[in-house]
Amino acid sequence: MRDVCQEASAQLSKFSVDLYFDQRLYFAFKKYRELCEAAETLSEQEVYYLDEAMKDFHTSGLDLPKDQLEKVKDIKKKIAQVGIDFDANIAADKSTILVERDGLDGLRESFINALKNDGDKYVLGCDYPTFIEVMQNCAVEKTRKDLYFAFQNRAYPVNQKSIARLIAYRDELAELLGFESYAALDTHSGMAHNVERVEKFLVDLMAKSEKKEQAEYDLLKSDLPVGIALDADGKFNAWDIAFVKNAYKKKHYQLDERELAEYFPVDTALAGMLSIYEQFLGLKFEETTPDWAWHDEVKLLEVYDAVTHQLIGHLYLDLYPREGKYSHACHLTVRHAINNKRQDVVDVAVVIANFPKATADAPALFKHSDVETFFHEFGHAMHGVLGRTELASFSGTSTKRDFVELPSQMLEEWMYEKDMLTLISAHYKTGNPLPSELIDKKIALKKFDSGFFVRRQGAFSLFSLNCYKAGQHKDLDALNKELADKYSHNVRFEPETHHYAAFGHLNGYGAKYYGYMWSKVFALDIFYEIKKNGLLNPVMGQKYIKAILAHGGAKDPNEMLKDFLGREPNQDAFLDALGLN
Repeated sequence: MRDVCQEASAQLSKFSVDLYFDQRLYFAFKKYRELCEAAETLSEQEVYYLDEAMKDFHTSGLDLPKDQLEKVKDIKKKIAQVGIDFDANIAADKSTILVERDGLDGLRESFINALKNDGDKYVLGCDYPTFIEVMQNCAVEKTRKDLYFAFQNRAYPVNQKSIARLIAYRDELAELLGFESYAALDTHSGMAHNVERVEKFLVDLMAKSEKKEQAEYDLLKSDLPVGIALDADGKFNAWDIAFVKNAYKKKHYQLDERELAEYFPVDTALAGMLSIYEQFLGLKFEETTPDWAWHDEVKLLEVYDAVTHQLIGHLYLDLYPREGKYSHACHLTVRHAINNKRQDVVDVAVVIANFPKATADAPALFKHSDVETFFHEFGHAMHGVLGRTELASFSGTSTKRDFVELPSQMLEEWMYEKDMLTLISAHYKTGNPLPSELIDKKIALKKFDSGFFVRRQGAFSLFSLNCYKAGQHKDLDALNKELADKYSHNVRFEPETHHYAAFGHLNGYGAKYYGYMWSKVFALDIFYEIKKNGLLNPVMGQKYIKAILAHGGAKDPNEMLKDFLGREPNQDAFLDALGLN
């Protein structure tokens, strides 16, 4: 079935290229825009759509001579196919390591008992729940090291050729369209508008976070757990970082993420999180049994307007890992929400995740990071449901790529607020909410390694940007080392790792991975404004819907931000929230 779907996806991609690059469509748009402008018959949203469409047509080369346009069209098809192959190779990767029982010291019995066996050895996969659990808690260095290398080499070497072709084709495309590089082409239509502005933004954040990151590592180096040693240059091994951080948290904050997870049984946490969304956004969720779903574990939520009781969305939840499934977390739109004089179409979407499953000893439990992930992806889902625009092309998350992460990242912040964490938690045995002192420690830990977080995300962003600068041929291993040497002074670079082979955003996000950090700055600016007036204040919820979510992509994001904030956005909240000021 996956093979059939992959082939269908390839055919649809080719069809969409044929349709979009038919110059008759471009000329029809152009003539229609001229006629409507003369008659002044269009709505504000329709004018914006046509203006944006004409810009995109021009940027895509629709006004090029026919022979050059055919070259563009051919390259776009190649890019689509290579992108499909790249993603499929990541999904198909089944990397595992085999470990004897004594190689699992430090891991809980419930986790070990849930592992598959291969004879007298245990199988550790590269799914995120397994990887994170082992990296943070396994006391055996060899196990951490082996799994680290397996994880960092997912889809390698098969995707080495795919990403090389993707970069070469995109560079050729940019040259045909008159751009210096694909990075220049890709950022041209975004909120940032150009490579120089993006690079300045990233380098500036790297500088602002350097002092904080160094202080974090100095702290960790001063109190190493048993069995951890630095290399000759005083650097950490990459497979030790998560373990060292977790050990420090347990020792100095008396905070074990696994014990914290006992307060977040999935059903209780989901109900609490949905309640927060209901109160803030004026919604009502009802779980129902789907008439059809692709797996027995899939749930379906119907979304209603709490005041009018109108159905406005269907949301599928596919939350647990299984073989061959997409291995990260995401939100996908199946049908766009539309609301105009002719039709009222409700949103249909899916939230996909890979959270830990129930074990023989305990129900499915969210770690706090899982709670944060769900809140993030559900934020995208609410953008889809409430972004009910006149035109499907603007609906929900169909906004500028470097703005699309704002609603989701803004809502993550709820999960670092005491009242919100109390609301969604209940120990799976006692039913007691998360104790106040544990919440205080978790909130304090938000800034614990924020310098590391910013520089890690910044390095990924610069990697994606540099992949698509001018030139068809890139030495990605050399680029990886260059960025590590420049921005990761405390962790030893491992030349035998090739994380880019499974860096799916290099396909979908292209040069714009920076969008996560870019939009997080604005997300925190908005969050601080909401928090001043109460996180469950429905008045602020409606203001947020009207100024941000409801427009989808039908308005310039810079204008949306100013409409909500009543001023130009700034970095103050971001720097304060992460302790970088």
